[in-house]
Amino acid sequence: MTAVAQDAPAAAPGTTARVVLTVAGLTLREAARRKLLRALSVLTVVLLLLSAWGFWKLASFDTGAGQLTSGEARLVGSQLLNLVMFGYSLVAALGTAFLAGPTLAGEVESGMALAVLARPVRRETVLLGKWLGLVAFGSGFIVAAGLAQCLVVRATVGYWPPDPVVGVLLLAVQTTVLMTLALLLATAVSPMASGIVAVGLFGATWVAGVVGGVGEALDNDGVARVGEVSRMLLPTDGLWRGAMHAFQDPTALVQIGPGGEAFPFLSAGSLSAAYLVWVALWLLMVGGLAALSFARRDV
Repeated sequence: MTAVAQDAPAAAPGTTARVVLTVAGLTLREAARRKLLRALSVLTVVLLLLSAWGFWKLASFDTGAGQLTSGEARLVGSQLLNLVMFGYSLVAALGTAFLAGPTLAGEVESGMALAVLARPVRRETVLLGKWLGLVAFGSGFIVAAGLAQCLVVRATVGYWPPDPVVGVLLLAVQTTVLMTLALLLATAVSPMASGIVAVGLFGATWVAGVVGGVGEALDNDGVARVGEVSRMLLPTDGLWRGAMHAFQDPTALVQIGPGGEAFPFLSAGSLSAAYLVWVALWLLMVGGLAALSFARRDV
């Protein structure tokens, strides 16, 4: 059975905006109803407490030749901060990817979409509202957790990242990229499959980025190109590397020495403006494909 909204006339701009915001709000309520927000909050508090204990022990760590100097503690702390931030980005990726599928595909399979996609509401409007709600959910989590983690590191080892706001914003965009991909997949496959494929691609891209870093450290252009290509096809790893650079000690590469690019939690440079433009175009293209696929799907 095909939804009647497929040929719905265009609504007034003000009405469309209200529908988008309404659907976004309902999507956030759905996330709360599934107790995902509560679970993420508990998990975040646990991670913050564990990391606070770990960073506090680092500040008083005895190497055998004496305790770490303040500079050494900040250097190690910046690398551990990147490790912890990767954990938060993974939690956000898992949460949004597995929430996007049931939010869209679940309603289609259950028939609830027929009640939502009524005239004059267009499918693209509903999809945009759901996308906006999921972006607010994932970005809100990563920004709150990321800034809280930076405060923990500051209080325990006295380290404050060079650009923490830039770092958490890039992680928020990374979450948005993966969630957009999951929404596209959810228009074509089952909710569970869309989440599994999206998270699988997230992990594969990260591994490809590590392989590319090893290639750069060994001056092997062929291996290094693996990471470059993967970061263009799915920008999650590229955004992650930009976030790492914003969090890490500016002198980390110099102090670690040659081959530091091969270390998975060390970034050689910040993101270029051209790459950020590509990320914006990628979101528009994948979002457009999701809207086109959803418009043609029978519900």
